[in-house]
Amino acid sequence: MKLIIKFNLVFISVFLIGLGIAAYVADTLLQQNARAEMQHSARLIMETALATRGYTSSQVGPLLQTQMKYGFLPQSVPAYSAAEVFNGLRKKFPEYSYKEATLNPTNPRNRAVDWETDVVNQFRNNTESSEIIGERDTPAGRLLYIARPIQIRDGACLACHSTVDAAPKTLVDRYGPANGFGWKMNEIIGAQVVSVPTDVPTQRARTAFRTFRLSMVIMPVSRLARLADQVSIGNMDVPDFHVRSRDEIRMLADSFNRMKKSVVQAMKMLDE
Repeated sequence: MKLIIKFNLVFISVFLIGLGIAAYVADTLLQQNARAEMQHSARLIMETALATRGYTSSQVGPLLQTQMKYGFLPQSVPAYSAAEVFNGLRKKFPEYSYKEATLNPTNPRNRAVDWETDVVNQFRNNTESSEIIGERDTPAGRLLYIARPIQIRDGACLACHSTVDAAPKTLVDRYGPANGFGWKMNEIIGAQVVSVPTDVPTQRARTAFRTFRLSMVIMPVSRLARLADQVSIGNMDVPDFHVRSRDEIRMLADSFNRMKKSVVQAMKMLDE
């Protein structure tokens, strides 16, 4: 086999390896960025819910105390307000969700389903855990979720949830005496769970990867291919291939330059 043919085979092999490494690194970074974007969106929703809860507790609840003597108003409950605000958001973004999943809730709509119960139990089994991040498949597509524990830290919560006898009569009249009681101080009774779709960020990452891959190949590699073509026909006077980047294309360029020098030296030895 001629030396030039061997050189071309080695060059193609190095090129494909370098291209594969570059593609893997780029795809990994883009997927990591997509996941970070999803987590940022979920945490933004979580903080919005917390802000709504704080506003309800400090400003709305006190204004409704008089009316609460005649009938229980769920608008005075922070968890209810946070859920209602987010339900308004879901009219435009139905794939997003927020829920205060509780094992023994007063309001039935807050009752934890199977997978949410598993999340709550993880917090109960590891009380030092402050956040759980995971993914799950749903009929609407794959979702990323972030969960934080709901722990009784304010004794005021027990005024409504310790025993049926201690709870406001209006609350018992509205929801009944069967659920939402028996809570204890410092007990983890549920979890705030935010779910966001993975499809949109992931698709953007894939599109960016395809664009990057094309630009990576077409621009520097096309110039490198022209130089390699000249070397393959015996033109050893072509200049070295230089790039400013420090990625795999730079490694490929350095390999090309070293191989070209080796070929030049080998050709000189054959001429002697």
